[in-house]
Amino acid sequence: MKKKIIVTAIALIIVIIAVFSIAPQHTSQKSETLTSGTLTIGLEGTYAPFSYRQNGKLTGFEVELSTKIAKKLGLKPKYVQTKWDSLIAGLGAKRYDVVFNNVGITPERQKNYRFSSPYIYAKTVLIKPSTATDSTDLRTLADIKGKKMAQSTTSNFGALAKKSGAEIVAVPGITEAMNMVTTGRADGTLNDMGAYQVWKKANPSAKTAAIDLSKESPAVPAGALIKKSNKALQGKINQALADLRADGTLKSLSIKYFNTDLTVK
Repeated sequence: MKKKIIVTAIALIIVIIAVFSIAPQHTSQKSETLTSGTLTIGLEGTYAPFSYRQNGKLTGFEVELSTKIAKKLGLKPKYVQTKWDSLIAGLGAKRYDVVFNNVGITPERQKNYRFSSPYIYAKTVLIKPSTATDSTDLRTLADIKGKKMAQSTTSNFGALAKKSGAEIVAVPGITEAMNMVTTGRADGTLNDMGAYQVWKKANPSAKTAAIDLSKESPAVPAGALIKKSNKALQGKINQALADLRADGTLKSLSIKYFNTDLTVK
């Protein structure tokens, strides 16, 4: 009888050990994404050519890129559209697993978040009305001091405008910024070269011009933004990006949407 009890106890212990040895693996896997089998991605969806809607369908450089990354991770992509000024906060609020939205890699952001390796280098342009007179013309960063600049307050461009002494007129994104500039409610705006070129193509009659500020403001690397606690997801996204860079996919996507390779510094 005692022997039977001992055998039963040993069998029970083996079952308990097996259960607990499996459980941590399941928890670790689950913690990488909010929903099992899905990579939930935060983006604006109104920031062409990074992410925008064409014939009602979400598309763009970062949409295609994140879709390919999700596939390499064996996950289904799910997109959550949010305005820029609340996009990063949404990551902390667990609305999505990662943000793909031309987010510049800065020391300040790295204190609270993880970044993937850079996948694009944003080039800054100073956008202004092309009818501006010489006395109010803007040609360099120094010229925007005291000027009204339409900017997303939490963006790299907004921070640069503020640092340069501009008076910031807060806007949600580039569409609103360009509206402010073309209607004379702002003197100009700083933004991404590729984004402006796409906007200009869609608005060919708009009297605007863009000054390349690459010499004054070097290209800023952008990467996928990830929660500080999610090191595992960062590692997997980095590996997927390395694969896409190695096989030429990353460069091909950049040329498709920007007509040039912005994936190298």
